[in-house]
Amino acid sequence: ASGGMGEVYLAEDVKLRRRVALKILPEDMFADKSRLLRFEREADVVSALNHPNILTIFEFGWESNIHLLASEFVKGETLRSRIGSSNLRLPETLDIAIQIASALHAAHQAGVVHRDIKPENIMIRDDGYVKVLDFGLAKLTEGITSGSDDETRRILSRPGVIMGTVTYMSPEQTRAKTIDARSDLFSLGVVLYEMLAGRVPFKGETTTDVIAEIIQKNPPPVRRFMDDDAPAELDRIIGKTLEKNREERYQTAADLLIDLKHLQKKLEITANIEAAATNVETINNHVTEASIDRPTTRGAAFTGTARKPWYALAALVALMLAAVLALGYWYYNGLNPKQIDSIAVMPFVNESGNSDVEYLSDGMTETLISSLSQLPNLNVKARSSVFRYKGKDTDAQIIGKELNVQAILKGRVLQRGRDLILYVELVEAATENSLWKQTYNKTLTNLVSLQSEIAQDVADKLKVKLSGADEQKLAKNYTENAEAYQFYLKGRYHLLKTTRKEIEKGGSYFQQAIAIDPSYALAYAGLADANRTLAMAGERPPKEFMPMAKAAAAKAIELDETLAEAHGILGFVMYWYDRDWDSAEREIRRSIELDPNNSDSRIYYAHLLSSTGRVSQSLSEARRSSELEPLNARNNALECQFLLAAGQFDEALIKAKKVIDLNPDHWLPHQQAAAAYIEKGMYAEAVVESGKSIERNEFATVPRAFLGYALARSGMRAEAETVLNELLRMRKEDYASPYSIAMVYYGLGNHDEAITWLENAVEARDPRVVFLTMDPKWKNFRGDTRFED
Repeated sequence: ASGGMGEVYLAEDVKLRRRVALKILPEDMFADKSRLLRFEREADVVSALNHPNILTIFEFGWESNIHLLASEFVKGETLRSRIGSSNLRLPETLDIAIQIASALHAAHQAGVVHRDIKPENIMIRDDGYVKVLDFGLAKLTEGITSGSDDETRRILSRPGVIMGTVTYMSPEQTRAKTIDARSDLFSLGVVLYEMLAGRVPFKGETTTDVIAEIIQKNPPPVRRFMDDDAPAELDRIIGKTLEKNREERYQTAADLLIDLKHLQKKLEITANIEAAATNVETINNHVTEASIDRPTTRGAAFTGTARKPWYALAALVALMLAAVLALGYWYYNGLNPKQIDSIAVMPFVNESGNSDVEYLSDGMTETLISSLSQLPNLNVKARSSVFRYKGKDTDAQIIGKELNVQAILKGRVLQRGRDLILYVELVEAATENSLWKQTYNKTLTNLVSLQSEIAQDVADKLKVKLSGADEQKLAKNYTENAEAYQFYLKGRYHLLKTTRKEIEKGGSYFQQAIAIDPSYALAYAGLADANRTLAMAGERPPKEFMPMAKAAAAKAIELDETLAEAHGILGFVMYWYDRDWDSAEREIRRSIELDPNNSDSRIYYAHLLSSTGRVSQSLSEARRSSELEPLNARNNALECQFLLAAGQFDEALIKAKKVIDLNPDHWLPHQQAAAAYIEKGMYAEAVVESGKSIERNEFATVPRAFLGYALARSGMRAEAETVLNELLRMRKEDYASPYSIAMVYYGLGNHDEAITWLENAVEARDPRVVFLTMDPKWKNFRGDTRFED
């Protein structure tokens, strides 16, 4: 046989005594030595493909300047021949398409793109097995075959000649653009359309006409050429494979396989129901005939009366079978109870009897929340919402109602030396019924892969439909080193405790993770978070810690540009420390673009918008942050700050009180309540709330500043000066924000000292200087040229 890629002979492998197909490749294919070398390298990749639906390549070589490929011999017919000789029924078409898609999935995972899927390259064995031929050959012979710039120009220059390959090209192929796996899926869509409709979707008198149709026109629905009872799902599946924009096409063969198999299953169930119904009708007819036509004789074992119970029993069995099949049909058609679209991952319980392993149970919970949050159409409750249940034995129904979720994922962690046992259970919140249980027996060396394995299993049980991109997100591991991953989890565990000592400990663990794996982007993001938190909540010198935070965030982005938290932290530093607000806004918006559900990035953006006078936008971002994490004390309390900047003092106080009710032990909502009381002139109440904030954060200088300011404004100068002296002592012995000291001087009416300390704050790059543009306490100072400068 002859083809565009050479001549094919039936041959015999005399050593292994098997029949093989021998393809002789054109001489001009290897005139260029560099092409020959590339062909050899890539032929090795193709020959390594091992899949029942892919033609196996045994050998590539040459003899007397004749280059050849030896492959398995397939006895059967091409799909082109099958299409031409008979009308393909839908079940047979789906079976063929599923096998082709399975072959594509395996090849694409190995990095091989076919580039020339068409009926001539698909063989159907006598036993029904499908074999895809010439896998990767179109790419291996690039520059000679379709898909290259030269070939596209060549075929366009030959009007009146219709080439089969052109008919199956994707839009990007016809434009000679870069080809990827999605191009194969388009071509498969064309083949599937042709099998069902008996014609190709894109037609024309010339090659140019065909290409114009591929690029510009949508074909008529395939069901127009089929029986009336053809399922509407066909048009959706084929339409998605034939999308002009490959971003809107099926992204992986795995996605297409899921839909094809789902449709196949529905058709099988429908056929079984119809068959069962037919059997029941036939049996009922027999029963009726037996009871009416046959004589009734007490002693006759095989009379109509004697046979009737057996017919009735058979009919009953058939009816039961039909009912079971109907239930299956009901399930597979999506008529089952509403798919679970909301879930809360409860804090995993540490059953090891060792508090040192607490980081592991908390870390696995947080990682699963992060992984599942990336899935489409699944509402996953944030860490701040679920960790308030830590250590509590709360009923699933109560949790479901309080968090408004349909399902709850529970877990127990048991570590014994290097062995790790994880018990996971998925529970329906409304009924407390167990939907799924699994026990994972691993060693700590498997810890990294365990996370993605659990996330994938949970997604399967929730019946979340995943695209290839979604599967990649679930499978993504930022490090393969289990020890580095453990250090990262320890870093997160201590960082989230929010005290200076714990944050410093968290930072040291992130550094250890990086030392083991210098390419660990997530560990750099954690280190950036620790350093910027030390500069803010930990009251550490900003000139020391903010540059370290910026460097770590930039390194994380260098390693992984898609890391949303790293962009957010980089923007945070640019805003608070560099005061490069244009760059800060760009980074923060990039973070939100990558992860629209990132509550922290939303609150960072609210800060920046408030500072630049975009009050309504600031409040909108703050409220969105609160919606995403309604129990996040820090971010919810910060909404008060933007309400104060907008002059909405009553609303700010109401918000602060609500946050305090939910989080009475967090220092920040008490500080915001004090700020609101100050603006309302309720200084006694401000003093009380400032004191509560100080009790909950021994290093915080801002609540001390509010305390000193409120005391001074209420006429208690001596008490205010005591607070001022405390701040001056803290700055001398450790560190205290010069901005906070300036505020107390301002409250005391000493404007000269206030200006001196504000200048000190600017020189020290105190992040809180940004508050000068938004904090209403400074409004009476704004006529002073020194303040304006």
